[in-house]
Amino acid sequence: METTDPSASLLCREVRDRRGRVYRVGESAAELTGRGRIWMAVLPWVGTTGIACAAYVFVAAQNSSAGGRRWDTGLLWPAALWALSQMAVALPAGRLRESGRLSARAAVTAGASGASAGCLTLALAPGPAAARLASAVLGGAGAGLVHATCLTLPGKWYPERRGGPTGFVASGLAFGAVPLLPGLGSLGARADRSAVPALTGAAVCLVVAAAGRLLRDPPRDWWPPHADPLTVPADPVARRVREKNPPAVRQYSPQEAARTPVLWLMWLCLLGAAGVTVLGLRLLTSYGRVPGQGDGIWYAVVAGGVVSAGAGALSDRLGRRATLSAVCLLLGLAQFGAVLAGRTGSGPLLLGCAAATGLAGGSALALVTALAADHFGENHSAGVHGLLAVSWLLPVLACFGTSAAAAAARDPHGAFLVAGCTALACAVLALFLKAPGRPSARRIVPNPHPLGEEMA
Repeated sequence: METTDPSASLLCREVRDRRGRVYRVGESAAELTGRGRIWMAVLPWVGTTGIACAAYVFVAAQNSSAGGRRWDTGLLWPAALWALSQMAVALPAGRLRESGRLSARAAVTAGASGASAGCLTLALAPGPAAARLASAVLGGAGAGLVHATCLTLPGKWYPERRGGPTGFVASGLAFGAVPLLPGLGSLGARADRSAVPALTGAAVCLVVAAAGRLLRDPPRDWWPPHADPLTVPADPVARRVREKNPPAVRQYSPQEAARTPVLWLMWLCLLGAAGVTVLGLRLLTSYGRVPGQGDGIWYAVVAGGVVSAGAGALSDRLGRRATLSAVCLLLGLAQFGAVLAGRTGSGPLLLGCAAATGLAGGSALALVTALAADHFGENHSAGVHGLLAVSWLLPVLACFGTSAAAAAARDPHGAFLVAGCTALACAVLALFLKAPGRPSARRIVPNPHPLGEEMA
């Protein structure tokens, strides 16, 4: 073991494992930030929840402008532009974050300010079409900055068990819809005639900006002092977490990660899970046209998305790959169950499938985000996440910007079957997401001439 003592105001040291990876140990989160590291999970959760609430307000306004038909329009170009702007910002934001030129505080504050300006533009600009387009660009770019920071920051502060905190932060994407659920229909109906929803979204973004002022990045290669990265933990729970989710063999840059096949397998897995989730939710709403059932489906979806926080904590115990495979399997079974619910007219089964779809979709994003940090390290996790974010946003862009979802709604049973088979393929693909650079136990060949025989 090689040990060095960098010059720092706090007592710390750098240690290297047998593969040469550096760990900086000795500094606690309280010494670095003045508060416990739990705040580096709670504050990002506030960020994802607030920015998701602003996005839902924006989509409700677009549905109102389309005549109150909720998800039946198929061509909601301002909402598609929001997703496109968020997708365009994800990778540059990640690169700026990891280069040190954009801190977590500056990224979330700037992103929340942009989203707030977008909501104000939607409420106050005189031209409705121009206001929607300007709001989409500002809001989408701001959301991209917030997401690139908030989803990856907990994994840096919890490198020894990042699944639970990452899942908790990702659940904010669904939790942001909770304040809108009681008035989901009336909010969309009033969005064009009242500035209250947009002003509410702007106020929520200001709360996100205030939370962002307290965010901090840990030092590069930081590791919590209570968990020795070079020894096997004595606690059986911590030992199981380390065995199921070992740290990356080294820190990969986004360019190095892009040259490994596992990143693109991960990209395809997330693309399939996101596509099935978006298409499944689009088709489930067409099944919910019975009076009183449509809102019930949205309640079930949001409840499933909130509960998805538990999948991250479960992955710490069972392993990230196994949990992601199980989540994709659940997603596929939910699509097949929706076909059965549609043919039998079973309302409870339909609600259960909606909840399972929301749970699996939210869990897949959190698990892939944590798995990327497990495989490629924490130092460049925001840049790697920028590559993966494209696969999550492409189905959203296709749903809002094309008529593909409307075409699939003409034959929902066939579309559900295709979606279910796609999710099952993702479940199999998840089993092949092995960390690069780590030798497989099956490839280790025993010594044909043990020391005892040679001595004899």
